[in-house]
Amino acid sequence: MHVMVDGSEPAFEVGLFHTKVDPAANDDRFYQALVPFDSFDDVVRRDRYRPLPSDWIIAVTDVSHSTEAIEQGRYREVNTAGAAVLAAVSNALPDLEFPFMFGGDGASFAAPGAYSSIIKDTLAKTAAWAEDALGLTLRAAVIPIADIRAQHLDVLVARFAPSSNVTYAMFAGGGLAWAERKLKQGSYTVPRAPMGVTADLTGLSCQFAPISTKHGVILSLIVVPRDDPTSFVELIQEVLRMLRSDDPGLRPLPAEGPLPAWTGDHLDHAIRTGSRKMPFAFRAANCLRAIVARVRTLLGFPIGGSDEARFWRELVENTDFRKFDDGLRMTVDCSSELADVIDARLEEAQRQGACFFGTHRQLAANLTCFVPSPTQANHVHFIDGASGGYAFAAANLKRNIASSCVTRGARALAAHVRPIRRSV
Repeated sequence: MHVMVDGSEPAFEVGLFHTKVDPAANDDRFYQALVPFDSFDDVVRRDRYRPLPSDWIIAVTDVSHSTEAIEQGRYREVNTAGAAVLAAVSNALPDLEFPFMFGGDGASFAAPGAYSSIIKDTLAKTAAWAEDALGLTLRAAVIPIADIRAQHLDVLVARFAPSSNVTYAMFAGGGLAWAERKLKQGSYTVPRAPMGVTADLTGLSCQFAPISTKHGVILSLIVVPRDDPTSFVELIQEVLRMLRSDDPGLRPLPAEGPLPAWTGDHLDHAIRTGSRKMPFAFRAANCLRAIVARVRTLLGFPIGGSDEARFWRELVENTDFRKFDDGLRMTVDCSSELADVIDARLEEAQRQGACFFGTHRQLAANLTCFVPSPTQANHVHFIDGASGGYAFAAANLKRNIASSCVTRGARALAAHVRPIRRSV
C-alpha cells in the first residue's frame, strides 16, 4: 500500500482493496454514521472512506444517446432526467439517508439490499416518465455489492460537507466505474414501467436560467486513474491546488443566486404533469414572475424576506460543483488562461501514465434542484455545464482512452516486427 506525504493512504488503488466490512454497519444508518469532512482536499485521503455493507446494492443510471440530445440543445432535459432518479428514490424512501452521485446525464447511488424491490420499481417508473414526458431513454441497472467484490473491486464511500447543511457522497474503489460499464453493456437492467405509470418527483425543479460565466469559461473536467495510483493522487492534489478547491469563487453561481428562466420552465411543468406542453397562460404568468425578479435584482432590491434570503444563501452553499466517483469531476468558473494551464497539465500527466482525462468548455452552467422542503436547509442542487458539461467531457475522455490504446497497440506491434534488412 502506497503512503501519501501526509501519512494517509491513497484512496484509489483500483482492484487492490482488501478491506474488512464491519458487520455492525449492515443497516440503514451506515451512511449517516460516516463522519463528514469539510475540506475537499481530503477527497484523496484513504482514511476518509469506508466499504459499503456486504448486503447493499449499487444502482446506476444514464441517458442513452445523451451526447446527441445535448447537441440538439436539450442539455436541461438530460440533466433533469439524471436528477429525477435521485428525487424519485428519495421520495420513495423518505426516511433513508443514502449515498448518491449526480453525473450530468445520469446518477448513481447505493442502498441496503432490503429496499431492492422498491428501488427497482422506482427506477422503472422514473425511466417511464423520462421517456413519456421528455422523450429520453433512461437506462437503469441494480447490482449487488457482492457481484462487484467478486471482480476484486469495491465501493468505498466518504461524506463531504460543502456546507453545514448538506453532505455529498464520494466514491472510490473502482466498483462504481465497473457498474457503469455493465449498465452500458445491458447487464442487470431494470426495464421501464408501462405507459402512464410515473414516479413521485416532488421537490425536483429546473426553473433557473443558464448561469453565465463570470471569469471567462465554465470548465467541466473528468480525471480518472490510469497506471500509477500514487502519481494519480499527487496529480489530483496538484489540480486542486491549481484550482484552489476551497475557493468559493470557483463555484459557477453568483453570490445572490441564479435568476429564474424567462418563461418559467416547461421542464417544471413536465415534472408536475408528465407533459412538456405548457398552456400559454401558465407560460405568460411565469414569464412575468421572471421579469419582476430580474428587474428587482438589477435595481438592487432585496429578494424577499429573511427566510427567502436564507434559502438563496443555502442554495449557493449547497451546490455540488465538485465530486469524486472513481475519478475527479468538477464544473468550475475560471479564466480561459487557467483552463489552458489545467488542460496542459492533464495532457502531460496523461502522457506520463498518471491519468486519463476529458474537459469541455462552455459559457454558462445549468442548475437542477431537489428541494423536499423550502423550510429545511438540506436542499441539494446539481450543477453541470450548459452546453455539454460532463457528457462532452466524458466523450473527450473516451477519445483520449481510445487514442492511447491505439498508440500502445502500434508500439507493441512495432516492438514485435523485425526490421527489414536492405540488400546491397
